[in-house]
Amino acid sequence: MTDATQKDSPDPPKPRLGALRLLWPFMMRQRGLFAAWLLALAASSTATLSLPVAVRHMIDRGFDSGSNVDAAFGLLFLVALALAFATAARFFFVSLLGERVVADLRNRLYGHLVGLDQAFFEKNRSGELVSRLSADTELLRSVVGSTMSVAIRSVVMVLGSIAMLVITSPRLAAWTLVGIPLFVLPLVLGGRRLEKISRQSQDRVADANTLAAEALGAIRTVQAHAREPFERHRFADAVALTVATARRRIGTQSIITAVAISLIFGAITLVLWLGAHDVIAGRMTAGTLGQFVLYALFGAGSVGALAEVWNEVQRAAGGMGRIGELLDERNGIAAPAHPAALPRPLRGELRFDEVSFHYPTRPDAAALEGFSLHVAPGETVALVGPSGAGKSTVFAMLLRFHDPQAGRIAVDGVGIDTVDPAELREAIALVPQQPAIFAASARDNIRYGRLDASDDEVAAAAAAAEAHEFIAALPAGYDEQLGERGARLSGGQQQRIAIARALLKDAPILLLDEATSALDAQSERAVQIAFEHLMEGRTTLVIAHRLATVLQADRIVVMDRGRIVAQGTHAELLAQGGLYAELARLQFID
Repeated sequence: MTDATQKDSPDPPKPRLGALRLLWPFMMRQRGLFAAWLLALAASSTATLSLPVAVRHMIDRGFDSGSNVDAAFGLLFLVALALAFATAARFFFVSLLGERVVADLRNRLYGHLVGLDQAFFEKNRSGELVSRLSADTELLRSVVGSTMSVAIRSVVMVLGSIAMLVITSPRLAAWTLVGIPLFVLPLVLGGRRLEKISRQSQDRVADANTLAAEALGAIRTVQAHAREPFERHRFADAVALTVATARRRIGTQSIITAVAISLIFGAITLVLWLGAHDVIAGRMTAGTLGQFVLYALFGAGSVGALAEVWNEVQRAAGGMGRIGELLDERNGIAAPAHPAALPRPLRGELRFDEVSFHYPTRPDAAALEGFSLHVAPGETVALVGPSGAGKSTVFAMLLRFHDPQAGRIAVDGVGIDTVDPAELREAIALVPQQPAIFAASARDNIRYGRLDASDDEVAAAAAAAEAHEFIAALPAGYDEQLGERGARLSGGQQQRIAIARALLKDAPILLLDEATSALDAQSERAVQIAFEHLMEGRTTLVIAHRLATVLQADRIVVMDRGRIVAQGTHAELLAQGGLYAELARLQFID
């Protein structure tokens, strides 16, 4: 189990704002929405910058003569009305843009992840990948759906306000602009520290999510060992560490905001003091001062908004950087540029020639070493041997979950490294020792073997796997939801669902990894009969720890430490003695 409460590892490279450039292609897929948002942004910014002018007219003309009151207030209302509709349009377009961009990004990331090779998943925790898919993309939703809009609007307002300040009163504008470096300096200094803390905060959230996913995924083991208090304590520690890291981030962000606002409104107070003296001296009108003050407030408010969105952008840049790292991962088991086609129909001849392989996570231990095996079309070969002998690795190599470091694997004489992995795997049906049951209906779980199968074909496969009876007895029958990981089924029932899935696939090559290990004697016999019919004319590899399940195999291959140490029939291997005879003695005699 992972320890989410461990101390921080050395800090990863700091996220750069350039990571957000990866969002640009996704935004360009929504050109219409993007253009509509820019138009609405321009309209709302123009209306906002027009408000102080309308206020000046209201003060200077609306109060000095009754004839101008209606026109002055009418102009102010029209500007406010235009601002309302433009702001609503801006919110609508940018929010919808954020939803669609994040949806595209999630689809792209998920599609990329499920296409990566097994070596990647052996090195990365699934809980952390799910966190990247959820937490980090939510950060980007906020950036695209609101933060980006606020940032660009604030930049436009700052620049527009500065221009109008200069036009309204160059003297007061000069004093105002002197204070701008004071606003920017705390943002730059504080942002650098916030960037580091934000990434640490995201890492701690990912650690807590991973710990929870790990414990909930093994909830039977947790409860069987009465470790609920232990898991609660571990998760509480992880959450406490997450809160502590978030507190540092929030504290830093609060200090930056407080300093920025203090400086901004200190400068505004100074400008108002100077402007009041100008009005008293007759150098400007009260309406002009009011216009200047509003522009100063708009500019100051926009700078303050930039201070807040800068922090959000820093966090989003870290999230996008982590997503970008995942998108940069390359599939080590990619299809060739010009893949060869498997023969049609496929006979199912298998050949391993001097195959050697080390798992990336265990480079010092050979899983297979000089492994050579020829399986004739339609032959049933059983692989037996102690744990760690390499039996499951043979299956993994044939399915091309990994490529060997040496040697060659061929199906019907075609090297599997020259074939599209998807085409290769469509020709193979696998029944694993620990079946994967999805949180879907019984029918959909079986139909996973062949997505275009009819309901009758699904039922026939279930009947052949001795699963029809218990499925029909469920409250909703084949439409019954089986729960996460098949929680509503017994182990034997889960195994029979997996067998039915393989039967439905009707592939020319069968891989059975202790496929009847969870069945009772009566069901096992029934399924064995179904397998005997299914194996006719098909090539079958069987991994078995219980030797009684492979006595009728055409050939038994005995493996130890990644090598073949003996092969033959049950009787021949017993006569030879050695490892198989010892395994048989332990199971059949003791």
